[in-house]
This record gives sequence, structure tokens and C-alpha cells, in this order.
Amino acid sequence: MSTPTDTLPPESPTDGTPSPARRRGTRLAVAAALTTALGLGLIACGESGNSGHAPDVKVDNASAAHAKSGATPMKKSKPTGLRIPSAGVDASSMLDLSVGGDGELAVPPVDKADEPGWWTGGVTPGEKGASVLVAHYDTANGPALMKNVAKVKVGDTIEVPRADGSTAKFKVREIQQVDKKNFPTNKVYGATDRPELRLLTCGGPIVGGHRADNIILYADLVQ
Repeated sequence: MSTPTDTLPPESPTDGTPSPARRRGTRLAVAAALTTALGLGLIACGESGNSGHAPDVKVDNASAAHAKSGATPMKKSKPTGLRIPSAGVDASSMLDLSVGGDGELAVPPVDKADEPGWWTGGVTPGEKGASVLVAHYDTANGPALMKNVAKVKVGDTIEVPRADGSTAKFKVREIQQVDKKNFPTNKVYGATDRPELRLLTCGGPIVGGHRADNIILYADLVQ
């Protein structure tokens, strides 16, 4: 998943502390920059060279309507794990992911394919805005954390434990499988006035050594 480096101008308040309006403006500017420059999708899923990778996966695109009113946003707190009961996911750690010098968003390393990652350039899960998590479907070493992604349905829960002891609980509103060449950048990374979650993994056939598709879970905070 290629992403741009952050090229926004630095904050320049007179007292060294950005105003609330400036912080909001910066966040919206980041979202705007991302929606125009982010890349095509996840990489390093299902690499060739190993016959033990997971089967090709295809999910049915499905969605439900937004709730009339969203849950109250939570305060900032780093994610520390990931639970998706319907997919048998129960991870007790969370990797920090950032944009590298090559302009690409890092993904969990192959030797940590059973750990999810959180994009530190976005909000923490539960905060107002779109929080982005990344997890492997498989790697060259075989099936990974999201190997049962096809079992996830609209209405299922995604729970994200947080460093402050709270848990952000989300409900899956939409499931989308899309060719990486048509990655829905604005839809995934664009600004939202509600606390939402995007969980990105890979799917489809292996083409050129990597999975051809992304599977995206869009979820809304419910607790």
C-alpha cells in the first residue's frame, strides 16, 4: 500500500502550541493529501515461493446503512490488540505502522504475520475520524492473522483493546473486495465526522507474487 510522506508545512503558533482550529485544519489537510496521493493497496501478502499459502479468497461485497447517530468518540489511546470473534482473531499486541522514506505505508513483517498493525498517522481506534488497521491474510510462510476473513459478515463485531484499559467496539458496516489497481483511497482514508475503523487485508489470486486484491472492512464505533 503506497502512501505519501507528510509534506505539510510545520505548525507555526506564536507560543509553540497549535490552536484547536489549527490542529483540526492540519488533520483535514493530511486527509486531503492522503486522498489524492495514497497508493494502490497492500503488499507482501501471499508471496510466491511457498506452496503453503492460504487458499485464494473471494468475499461478497455487502453493506448496511449508516446509523442515524454515531457513538460518542473516545479519547486518544493507542491500540494494544485486536479481536474479531467471527474470524477467530484474538491478537494481544498491535504494531505501529508508518510511512517510510519510499512513500509506502509499512505492513507487519512476515515474521509477525499474526500481529495486526495500526497506521500511526491516523487517529487511534475510537477517536473521531477513520482509524486504519492492517493485517495479513497470508504471506510466503503460510496463512496469517486474517486467514478467516471470509467468515466476517456485516453486523459482526471488531474489538480493539486500548492502552488506557478501554476497548473500542465496532460493528462491521461494509465489506469490500477490490482489485488493488482500483483501491478506493478517498473512501478508506478520507475525513469522517464519526469514529470509524478500516481494516485492510489481502485477497483474490496471487498475481506476480502477491495477492491481487484488497479486502476492506469498514466498521463504526458502537461502544
